Amino acid sequence: MFGYLAAAALCLVAVLVLRSDPWSLCEVPGLSSLFPEQCRGQAGRLLSKGELSSYDGGHGSPGLYLAVLGQVFDVQKGMKHYGPGGSYSFFTARDASRAYVTGDFAEGGLVDDVSELSPSQMLHLNNWLSFYQKNYVAVGKLIGHFYDEYGNPTKALEDALAAIDVGLKLKEKRHEENKQFPPCNSEFSSGISRVWCSKNSGGIQRDWVGVPRKLYLAGFDGYRCVCVRATGPSSENPESEVHDNRGDLDNPSLKEYKDCNPLFDWCLLKE
Repeated sequence: MFGYLAAAALCLVAVLVLRSDPWSLCEVPGLSSLFPEQCRGQAGRLLSKGELSSYDGGHGSPGLYLAVLGQVFDVQKGMKHYGPGGSYSFFTARDASRAYVTGDFAEGGLVDDVSELSPSQMLHLNNWLSFYQKNYVAVGKLIGHFYDEYGNPTKALEDALAAIDVGLKLKEKRHEENKQFPPCNSEFSSGISRVWCSKNSGGIQRDWVGVPRKLYLAGFDGYRCVCVRATGPSSENPESEVHDNRGDLDNPSLKEYKDCNPLFDWCLLKE
């Protein structure tokens, strides 16, 4: 019952606003979510950090906003999560782009500087940006790190977008590499990890099993366990009739697991 009354009240407010000042429709908390098409046209609004800081959803607040890579979104419909006391309230009224990736939600980590993030991390941040673009109404841009006072992209935004582009290319490259080096199966029990290969490990169906190896890729942190074909020619020269019958075992991006038989299709990890 209360929900119906609240909706009716918002509609009444909308009517009054439209009569007096139709351009301020999206300034009323919650209305941008009810009128997304109308408000989408006003997504060119520029806000200072001071203005954005007032949109925390608290008493007397003009609304509930947050910013990602300088793009400002109205998250009023997610009040339960983003409002005061909500599980994601630390994201509101600011641009905390870096924290979406690092998970550092202390005050010092809730910042917009993403210059030290890797391309793969920037791709993760871009997924968050896409989430907000799909589920919430964009209301404008935040003046400062990513946009100047005229709404033009800064060098920081150009660098961020370039890193995302690199991340997308690395992702596509990884998709192709998964065909050559399918991910291992894995399980963890009693302090010991086990990795092993099968003809369907990593969801990549094939006619060979392979052996576990560590694969190190440029642009990605650490390594991942992959299954490597251990017989026949290498993937670089699949039609070659002259080869050592070692498949891809000699690929320079691969390393063996310590204390594991290099030709077994499984390995117990104690590290």
